[in-house]
Amino acid sequence: MEPLKGWTALITGASAGIGEACALALSGAGAQLVLAGRRRDRLEALAAKLRTPSHVLELDVRSRSEVEAALGALPAPFAEVDILVNNAGLGLGLEPAQSASLDDWEAMIDTNCKGLVYVARVLLPGMVQRNRGHVVNLGSVAGTFPYPGGNVYGATKAFVHQFSHNLKADLVGTRVRVTDVQPGMVETDFSLVRFRGDAERARKVYEGMQPLSPADIADIVLFSVTRPAHVNINVVEVMPADQGFGPFNVKRH
Repeated sequence: MEPLKGWTALITGASAGIGEACALALSGAGAQLVLAGRRRDRLEALAAKLRTPSHVLELDVRSRSEVEAALGALPAPFAEVDILVNNAGLGLGLEPAQSASLDDWEAMIDTNCKGLVYVARVLLPGMVQRNRGHVVNLGSVAGTFPYPGGNVYGATKAFVHQFSHNLKADLVGTRVRVTDVQPGMVETDFSLVRFRGDAERARKVYEGMQPLSPADIADIVLFSVTRPAHVNINVVEVMPADQGFGPFNVKRH
C-alpha cells in the first residue's frame, strides 16, 4: 500500500537523523522526494537507499536568496511539492543567557526560524494554488518547557509552534494542512552538534535511559500526512517514557 504515491515531499536537513528517517518513511509510502541539506555526499548516499525517485538539493536554508533560487528551479518532475518537512534545525551550547554566545544565538535563529519560514514561504503559494499540501514543522518540547541553558533554542521552537498555528489560521478553507511535531529527547547528532563534537558529553545526555529514535518521529510524520484530507493534526508532543516534566527551578539561599 502506497498512500503517498503521486506526491512529492521536500525534506530539509535530510542528510541525517530525523530528516533521513522521514525520507525513508515517506519513500516507503510511495512519495518521491527532494532531499535538501548541506552535505551532498550524505544526501546522495540516502537517495541510493530510497524506493522512489529523488532529487538531491545541496541547500543552506539560512540563505534566503539560495532558498528562493534553488526551490524556484526544481526539475519539472519535482517542482510541485505537496509535503514540506521543515526539519533543518540545531541547538548550540547550554550556557546561561548572560554568558552565551551571540554567534550561537544568531545561528539558531537563522536556521530554526528564518530558514524555516524562507522555505515555507516559497512553497506555500503552489500548495494553495493546487489546493493540496501539508507543512510539517519540526518543533520541540523545549518550545513549551524551559530549562537552564535552553534560552534561545527554546525560544526558536516556541516560534515554530506559534508560526505553525498562524499558518493554519491563514490556510483555513484550503486543503493545505499544517502540523507541528514536538519531540522530547531523540538520539541523533543533535547533542553532538550542541557540544561541538564532544562525543563523550553528547553520549551522557542519553546515558541510563531510552530516548526516542529518529524512526519514532518519522512514524508520527507519516501518520500525520496520511490522514484523510479533511483531518488536520495540529500538534503532536512526544517524549520517551523515561523523560518527564522537570520540577520548578528553585534557588535556595
